[in-house]
Amino acid sequence: MRIIRGRAAGATSTLRSDTFAGTVWADPVLPVIDGTTINVVTFTPGARTDWHEHTGGQILQVLTGEGWVCAAGGPAHRLLPGDTVWVLPGERHWHGATATTVMTHTAISLGPTHWYDEVGPGGYAAAHDEESR
Repeated sequence: MRIIRGRAAGATSTLRSDTFAGTVWADPVLPVIDGTTINVVTFTPGARTDWHEHTGGQILQVLTGEGWVCAAGGPAHRLLPGDTVWVLPGERHWHGATATTVMTHTAISLGPTHWYDEVGPGGYAAAHDEESR
């Protein structure tokens, strides 16, 4: 058993850029142990991940703000504080903040992450358009 008090000891927050659009900060809670990684991730308005998938799936727990999650081939779904998302193993998806709010979530990633293309302005705008409906 291992108890982590709030975040990984000695870890520093990191600005994510290679696989994210916009300004995104990750605060490590649990470094990679047995293929599992836990980060508290904060997205500024309009920031989002690139398309990606996790070999063992991913759990997202929204802490503050509002955001979007979208699986390939499906509509974007609005995320609110208290929401939990289960992303299936191998399911290509993206997630991030709305255009007008920050979003912070806990991301529990199971197994390696495979990154793909950026979610371009058009793909993100489609989610933003849903916001006004």
